[in-house]
Amino acid sequence: MKRLLFLATAITIALSACAQGSTTKNIAAGGASAGNSYKGIIWEDGTLMQALNKAGKDKKLLFLDCYATWCGPCKYMATQVFTTKEAGDYFNSNFVNIKIDMEKGEGINLARELRLQGYPTFIIMNSNGKEIGRIVGGAPIGQFIEKVKAIIK
Repeated sequence: MKRLLFLATAITIALSACAQGSTTKNIAAGGASAGNSYKGIIWEDGTLMQALNKAGKDKKLLFLDCYATWCGPCKYMATQVFTTKEAGDYFNSNFVNIKIDMEKGEGINLARELRLQGYPTFIIMNSNGKEIGRIVGGAPIGQFIEKVKAIIK
C-alpha cells in the first residue's frame, strides 16, 4: 500500500513538473499545436540570440520569461495569464516572446549573466539585448500589462 501511494505521488509530481513547458511552449503562429482557438502569447522556439535577431527584423522589443519548472507562480503565469486573449493581443503585437528554463541549456549561464534573484522574472530587452526593465513575480493580466507599459514608456 505504501508503495502504491509513493508511486502515485511520484507520478503526480512528474506530471506537474512537465506542465510548465508543455502548455505554452512551441505554439506556432495561428495556434497550430493548440488548434485555431488558441489566443494567448505565441512563444518563439530557439535561443535567445535567435529571438533577438527576430526582434530586430520585426522592429519589436523582446519579452523574456525566465522560469523554473518547479516554480508555482511561473506555472500560474504560463497556464492562467499568458494563455488569455488579452495577453496574446498585447504581447504578440508588441514583442517577440521567448521563455527559457533557467535551469537547463542556455538558461543556466543566462541566469547568472542576468543576475536573477527569483522566479518568475520577466525581462524586456531591445533587439541588441540591452535590458530595458524587468518584473519579478506574477500578476493578473491587466496588472501585468500595466507594469510592462510602465517599463516601455
